[in-house]
Amino acid sequence: MDTSQKILKILKKNRIEFFTGVPDSVLENFCNSLTKLNKNKHIISANEGGAVSIAAGYNLSTKKIPVVYFQNSGLGNTINPIASLIHKEIYGIPMILFIGWRGALNIKDEIQHKVQGKITLEQLNLLNIKYKIFNKNSFNKQLKQLIKYSKKSNHPVAFLFKKGDLETVKNNKKNSKKYINRSHFISKLISISKRSKIIATTGFTSRELFQIRQKKENKIKNDFYMVGGMGHSSMVALGYSLGSKKQTVCLDGDGSFLMHMGALAISSKFATKNFKYILLNNSCHESVGGQPTAVDKINLKLFSESIGYKKYFILKDSKLIKHTLNLFIKSKGPSFLNVLINPGSLKNLMRIKNLGEIKKNFTS
Repeated sequence: MDTSQKILKILKKNRIEFFTGVPDSVLENFCNSLTKLNKNKHIISANEGGAVSIAAGYNLSTKKIPVVYFQNSGLGNTINPIASLIHKEIYGIPMILFIGWRGALNIKDEIQHKVQGKITLEQLNLLNIKYKIFNKNSFNKQLKQLIKYSKKSNHPVAFLFKKGDLETVKNNKKNSKKYINRSHFISKLISISKRSKIIATTGFTSRELFQIRQKKENKIKNDFYMVGGMGHSSMVALGYSLGSKKQTVCLDGDGSFLMHMGALAISSKFATKNFKYILLNNSCHESVGGQPTAVDKINLKLFSESIGYKKYFILKDSKLIKHTLNLFIKSKGPSFLNVLINPGSLKNLMRIKNLGEIKKNFTS
């Protein structure tokens, strides 16, 4: 029995059986273990604040303590419902936060995790949230203490996990449908739309774009990589497009799209003809374990048209990439392109470095 299964066993003994959150790479094995549960016991939320709210509603109906999981980069999204709704000085709603602690002290991590990593414990202290940092030798005792305190105080508590604390067991579920490889589509995009400015969402999308650019040319001036700020790529792209006459392309993923879906309504209302939105859609949180998203519940054609996008395109056959991209790029925006892609990325993906230089080149 691996550590995640042992943790689930402890929770079950304490009548904790409801889970909601946003998948995280540090918590990957734990998150994948939850996908086996009944949908009434586990909900993958669109964002972290939404997960806290789902958990609050569950507690109100059952009086049981729920578990909310997410990466510490999403802690800011939880502050509003924690500080204005569930805090012990307001409604007093208990829950356990399982937090993947990226940028933890004395652990080497990517540059975008350093600031959040340094302030994570301070944020929890400001919110009066009692926390424990996972210890392999005493996590059973730690977890029981947190559960007891949350029940007694009617307040959330937090259990923090660092990289490597939990074993990694890959989700081997394969997509039975054959669509388009993301890297192949990105290569075609930058070949066909050479002068467009591209704002790419965090995760594999940015990293593949960066790696492909490195192989094609020495200087990268057309791309801005969202190494953080998941869910906000369309808003960055909108802001840029309003201050520039250059064609602006947002490369987004379905997890990011769902996280702040209202942003699309704002972009369609205020964007001009130079704004183009591309959804790279594989229906999963691929970079953190492949857990499913809820994008398959949305008719994206009707959605995009209903909020004001002037043109909608769908692409699911690699043979039609060139033709569809030419129509999309030449269309008067705001335009929406839904690209159905296969899970899977380039091997040995590079990490994006020299962010100051990237910003300088992009804005020059």
